[in-house]
Amino acid sequence: MVERYENLFRLCDERSRKALENLGREDVLTFLEEYVSLCQPDSVFVRTDDPETIEYIRRRAIELGEEKPLKIEGHTVHFDGIKDQARDKENTRFLVEEGEDLGVSLNTIDRKQGLAEVKDLLKGAMKGKEAYVLFMGLGPVDSPFSLYAVQLTDSAYVAHSEDILYRPAYEAFKKARPEGFFRFVHSAGELDERNNSKNVDRRRIYIDLKDEIVYSVNTQYAGNTVGLKKLALRLAIRRADREGWLAEHMFLMGVHTREGDKVYFTGAFPSACGKTSTCMVEGENIVGDDISYLRRLNGRVRAVNVERGIFGIIRDVNPKDDPLIWKVLTSPGEVIFSNVLVVDGIPYWQGDGREIPKRGENFSGEWYKGKKDEDGKEIPYAHPNARYTIRLSSLENCDCRALEAREGVEVSAVIYGGRDSDTWVPVFQSFDWVHGVVTIGAALESETTAATLGAVGVRKFNPMANLDFLSIPIGRYVENHIKFVEGLKKVPIIFGVNYFQRDENGKFLTGMHDKRVWLKWMAGRVKGYFSAFATPIGYFPYYEDLKVLFAEVLGKEYTKKDYEAQFSLRVKNNLDKINRMLEIYSDPSAKTPEVALEVFRRQKAILEKMLSCQGEVVSPFVLMEKFAPNCCK
Repeated sequence: MVERYENLFRLCDERSRKALENLGREDVLTFLEEYVSLCQPDSVFVRTDDPETIEYIRRRAIELGEEKPLKIEGHTVHFDGIKDQARDKENTRFLVEEGEDLGVSLNTIDRKQGLAEVKDLLKGAMKGKEAYVLFMGLGPVDSPFSLYAVQLTDSAYVAHSEDILYRPAYEAFKKARPEGFFRFVHSAGELDERNNSKNVDRRRIYIDLKDEIVYSVNTQYAGNTVGLKKLALRLAIRRADREGWLAEHMFLMGVHTREGDKVYFTGAFPSACGKTSTCMVEGENIVGDDISYLRRLNGRVRAVNVERGIFGIIRDVNPKDDPLIWKVLTSPGEVIFSNVLVVDGIPYWQGDGREIPKRGENFSGEWYKGKKDEDGKEIPYAHPNARYTIRLSSLENCDCRALEAREGVEVSAVIYGGRDSDTWVPVFQSFDWVHGVVTIGAALESETTAATLGAVGVRKFNPMANLDFLSIPIGRYVENHIKFVEGLKKVPIIFGVNYFQRDENGKFLTGMHDKRVWLKWMAGRVKGYFSAFATPIGYFPYYEDLKVLFAEVLGKEYTKKDYEAQFSLRVKNNLDKINRMLEIYSDPSAKTPEVALEVFRRQKAILEKMLSCQGEVVSPFVLMEKFAPNCCK
């Protein structure tokens, strides 16, 4: 064995060499030998499940300047380069075989061409550096949900981040001997004087669907480099498509019921639509904030959080709105901040509620108020996409038992939420699973947040909040959801929510904390102690139930005027939305199943009938009295 993998073993210290030998995995060694030989690091370090190995990586991140210690014990800061601050959508491509069609919406490149290009960029990219080998798990280890991965990276920051975010799985590779594990190869490439990727113009993130390998080079930003996050989600969606389960861009949370027990919800929201604020809502429990796997086990839908940590946007995190996250970010413990402003060892970020310093260090280097970039644009003191990386277990509201449950938790409901000023009501329930998948999940849209008050933002289509990560045609993805619950003993309820509804003057119709009420109503629907009435788009809550909930949950009076403003059906706008969906899904490239198109057409016909009978906007009191008996037929 030593002779066959001589180039790999000679670069390892004794402990790392023994770790690889004891693994007994020819497939792992073959992968590592190939890419170590290609990237040519000076040395190779293997991170096992031994805590000493991750402590070494933490230390190296600081020694190499990839992270800097902050004033609070255990806190560090990492800066990405000024041009490397987000996921690179343009240069993230799927490698596809000749004749393979993923649909027009997916960014692809010929597999042979893409492999030749990215391997040329990776050739010798790790010279002068140490490479880190990590064995990690997606989902709880030794579980029906478990997927396993090996990451090769020359960034101690990336390796440190992966330890916080994912479960170690070296021993699982020995015991479970997983086949078809995911592989990730990353190099930051040539570095500048600040240890940032220098050749960002040659940044590439290529996803080989055939061999389940992701390559990323000339980038450090975690969304491009932490392989097990959104890069692995793309591979998992492909795997789920083959195996009959779902890999989703969803939070997982527990909501307490009146009986004192807990029901678990998953939820998919596009960016800036309330995803994190929902799963972190006061009084409930978070299991995960980003990615969930859903499987059919014993006739039920069960789910796990793929991760054990959070790589979260820190913008607008403040002590008033986010007290639990704020406590973690201002207390001793393991936290990595990225692309914030640092002054005297204290991190600052946009929307933190503190006075903005006049100067400090940020992603641009030494920063001062009024500093401009090479294009003459003023550089903000902290990047709007600045992040924090923490373990979920450090949050007081974490449901740690559910987080590590081998068979996950039973999913009682799925929530889809967008940013919508003029169409959806704050909360509603689908008629059934297929109706919810098609008219709520597959029809999800969000408006751009740059819109001025009162104006309608640009609508971005984002089915299941997962469009950026799909690795199969949209229509097949929707069809997989439709078929997922066939034959199950219990099917989750699907709800739609919208926290951004406005009146004709541009004023928000719901408060920031009203989502606590919507969650309790959804829990009540799951448990069967709230009724609802049918409308053309689904079931709406009754005023009397919401009035009680607002008083119980928020200590707030809820008037009939509030209810009528929020739950009047905007018929024309909902009809316009269905027409947009029909245009998208009727395109042959979408490969949409006929059942989905028929659901859209049926809802369109119902809305057209209501528009002709009742007009463009219909009060909920009118709906429950005059339309309920026939609207969902």
